Amino acid sequence: MSDVKGLDADTLIAAARADAGLHDLGDDTLAGRLQDLADQLNDRLAPPAEARAAEVIHGLLVERLRVFGDRARYPMASERVERPIIAFGEGRSGTTLLQMLLGCDPESRLLEFWQAMRPSPPPGISDATRRREQADDDWREILERIPRWLTSHPYNDMLGANPPECERLWAFDFRAMPPTAWWRVPGVHFPAVHLPRDDVRQYAIHRMLLQHLQHGRTPKRWVLKGVTHQHRLPALLDAYPDAVFVWIHRDPLPAIASRFELQAQIYEAISGGGGSIDRQAFAEVLVEQSVASFSAAAESTHAGDPRIHHLVYQDFTADPFGTIRELYERAELTFTDGFDDAMRSWSAANPSHRHGRFEYRVDALGVDAAALDASLQPYRDRFGVPRETPKEN
Repeated sequence: MSDVKGLDADTLIAAARADAGLHDLGDDTLAGRLQDLADQLNDRLAPPAEARAAEVIHGLLVERLRVFGDRARYPMASERVERPIIAFGEGRSGTTLLQMLLGCDPESRLLEFWQAMRPSPPPGISDATRRREQADDDWREILERIPRWLTSHPYNDMLGANPPECERLWAFDFRAMPPTAWWRVPGVHFPAVHLPRDDVRQYAIHRMLLQHLQHGRTPKRWVLKGVTHQHRLPALLDAYPDAVFVWIHRDPLPAIASRFELQAQIYEAISGGGGSIDRQAFAEVLVEQSVASFSAAAESTHAGDPRIHHLVYQDFTADPFGTIRELYERAELTFTDGFDDAMRSWSAANPSHRHGRFEYRVDALGVDAAALDASLQPYRDRFGVPRETPKEN
């Protein structure tokens, strides 16, 4: 990577191709998309941060080249991704706990972070020990940089085995910038970098990577989760027509407050510590984006699709095992005693506050809480979500 100077798409791509010994990036539009990202980063990053960004981009490009090289070498296009369970909902609405419990089913398979970080070569036909170790080391570095992330998201203690959001699969397509890909680059996350979206293409990449990761392995049902699937429903429903979709809904007001504190802590740590971002400006952007997101969900013409099973966060957290049993019955999936026992054992071994209690407050948003609350009522009405008293999570 020492040959790469600055953030120029052609230079970065050439260096990655030389390093990987491969040429096919699988998308003729990627160079233009990458140059647009490079231009945005060049406008905001100091030279040391630009160098770290170049390293991140290089790693993503090399992994992408390897994945497409594997796809040309192995018959992965014929892999069938059958009846996945895809959980989604707004951030801080319980999607991770839902995914973890669903993943306790012996008939299911969780996506793991090491697979999203380093999918090549296909783990079903190769020894992935070193990649798992590297992902564990990556996570130790992340948690050293962002120690409070364990409090807000205790599942991070799983290190490289921690299930990621589906959005992480789009990092090497340069359509998402999750902190787990960009934690080494200060200043990249706020104000937000604008990335183009192409829902059809993104789900094609999504399916391609699932095919890659299941190739050569015992067939199982994928259990996945994301926080933007609800805003991509036409493409999602088309991409996985036989899937079981689970949309979990939480009272938006505490969800926004929790999301703000979580993201502020992450981006402050990435950028160098407390005071490194303007919290009030960050809150204004986050509230505006969150209200738009909840409002769009409330107006969705696809939310009533019969393949989507709606859960209410308060019901789920009050009785997670019973809620999942009912979900399985509605979805006509087989619920076994072994699955129930596995969920209960996992829950007993993984209490939610094992790394401390995550605290957040609505008043930290610095807005008129009553007005914000009123603007979120259409979402509650659409999905039957009761108000929740803001509290520690």
